[in-house]
Amino acid sequence: MRAEDDATPRARIPADVDQPDKIVYGLTARQLAILAAAAAVAYGLVKGFGQVLPQPILIAILVPVGGAAIVLALGRRDGLSLDRWLLSAIRQTRAPKHHAAAAAEAVPGWAPGPGMAVPHLRLPARAISPAGVIDTGDQAVALVAATTVNLDLRSNDEQLALIGAYGRWLNGLSGPVQLVISAQRVDLSSHAQRVADIAATIPNQALAGAAYDYAAFLDQLAEHRDPLWRTVTVAVTANTDKGRGAEVLRRADQAAAALAALGAQTAVLDGAAATAALTCATDPYAPVDVTWPRARPGAAVTGQGDLT
Repeated sequence: MRAEDDATPRARIPADVDQPDKIVYGLTARQLAILAAAAAVAYGLVKGFGQVLPQPILIAILVPVGGAAIVLALGRRDGLSLDRWLLSAIRQTRAPKHHAAAAAEAVPGWAPGPGMAVPHLRLPARAISPAGVIDTGDQAVALVAATTVNLDLRSNDEQLALIGAYGRWLNGLSGPVQLVISAQRVDLSSHAQRVADIAATIPNQALAGAAYDYAAFLDQLAEHRDPLWRTVTVAVTANTDKGRGAEVLRRADQAAAALAALGAQTAVLDGAAATAALTCATDPYAPVDVTWPRARPGAAVTGQGDLT
């Protein structure tokens, strides 16, 4: 529980500040105008045809008029009042039905040119060093993986301290930094297979059985659910003429230390982990796993076994 002295003054701001003012009986000026117009039409009908038409016929005429006015004044559709919605529908119906040619924007340099196949996509990353420095030509980039921090479980003073520390890190930046927050699918099947492989090496039968049960639970969860996890990646850059690889790693270490002080778990990605993160970023809907490293571009892939 939070201490009473931690409570800070708060002001409630209504979320419907853009709503029109209520004039009478909770009705807006537009709604009153619609109902007043309907009442004037009904009064004109009664005044003009009250002595000519029988009362049942006159009521049969006035009831649809009144009902239509009430529905038009009080009804809503897709977040709009019904009169605005109908007006937009009429404008859409009367609008010309033709496509106008729009000016094409310039294609980025890394995009495939005319007639080039998609597999030849030229990404901005030219090379990735074993330390995790990504060369984009004009600058070097390093990636920092971080977890999120739940502020709702902190006191007001702790929240203010965390926000202040985060603001000091932002104010202390000397180069462009990009924060990417994304949701990716979790490959539980591969994780379950790794758990089962490890369980096969456990000599204790009880622990091995518990590991196999956990692997079966992961397989069942992957079959009936589509779990997601949220990833936070911080891209730190450096564009110095000399030693920018060491400079960007220094900035990445500073960013990781600053975010770790906020309570987040951070890690500067090396070459294999950075390659895995970029690989998963190209297809966020594929059930891939970023926890195991990939071979860097141009790195030799070796393995055990007789290839003869």
